[in-house]
Amino acid sequence: MPGLIRGVARTAVIAGTATAVSGRVQRRQAEKYADRDAQIYADREAAYQQTAAPAPAAPTGGGESDMIGELKQLAELHDQGILTDEEFAAQKAKLLG
Repeated sequence: MPGLIRGVARTAVIAGTATAVSGRVQRRQAEKYADRDAQIYADREAAYQQTAAPAPAAPTGGGESDMIGELKQLAELHDQGILTDEEFAAQKAKLLG
């Protein structure tokens, strides 16, 4: 009987330790991903603020090349994941008139 109690006690200690370690790892990962998500949100918000600001009037002489450059910049932001599909489409439509 003492061997059985010792085995049960050992199992309880091991299970308790595993649970504590698992909880600690889970909290650490949650903090890490929360920081990452906050950074992604801040980057997107900054990029959106840059693209949402009214664009300066294009000079009349080289307007088409400026528009192409702006479209390329929007495409880069979209490829980087900073702009969503909807935001990209809205900005593109605004540029193209």
